[in-house]
Amino acid sequence: MTLDRTAAHGQLLVSLMQGVWAATIFVSLCGISIAQQTPPDAPSATEQSAKAGSPLKNSVDFAVLMQKRSHVFPDIAMNGDRLNAGDKFKLAVDNSVSLSTFGIAIIGAGWGQAVDRPSGWGEGGEAFGDRLGAELARSASDNFFGTFIIASALHEDPRFYVRRHLSFVRSVKYSAARVFLTRSDSGDRVVNYAGLVGPLASEGLANVYYPDNNRTAGATITRYGSDLAWKFGGNLARQYWPAINRKFHLMQPVPISPAPPGTPN
Repeated sequence: MTLDRTAAHGQLLVSLMQGVWAATIFVSLCGISIAQQTPPDAPSATEQSAKAGSPLKNSVDFAVLMQKRSHVFPDIAMNGDRLNAGDKFKLAVDNSVSLSTFGIAIIGAGWGQAVDRPSGWGEGGEAFGDRLGAELARSASDNFFGTFIIASALHEDPRFYVRRHLSFVRSVKYSAARVFLTRSDSGDRVVNYAGLVGPLASEGLANVYYPDNNRTAGATITRYGSDLAWKFGGNLARQYWPAINRKFHLMQPVPISPAPPGTPN
């Protein structure tokens, strides 16, 4: 029993480190990719659309348009306006199809392929497709249950508010606190049920399409712990994303709302 607990704790620690490093690697790679496609002096999607008549005239225009809409992390708060249920549904959809979601899904599927997890899918191209599909499905269901259903029912604000002028240590603490605490629609500090129960519901649903030998209670809890670790890593990436964007001129800067009262410290 002691060895099992030690192994479980070790696995969760590995997942935590994966979440932090994968988020960091993704932001870096995403930045390089976008910088190559859209140099700082490139015309905006609106300007290109005016010249060509359609913002979807080619894949570059489409990439620019998607970046302008999602800003990589759609749930970074652009303002302090209150979200209604329709806004939260749209945010859940935007989160599910954002570049950050696809990037993290590819990294997660690649890691699972390398370590053969879930083991029931085996190896090969088809197995990678199964893992990638499962990663995207888990993210979509997490957003549906958490960002939309639970956040709407409990009147929680599912957005991430960037806190300015924090040291790295304080940024780490803030990113960790945001996993467990959030703001209500009225601005009070509350337990982040949307962020905690959402992934648990998602992992329960994942047992419908996961291999039989990966549907145990232990496997579900392990995946849930990994989800929380990824959320921490994602929060840290969100905290630094505006600064990275400004430094490397990856896309048109947008105003970021300062963290309002009630935001966890």
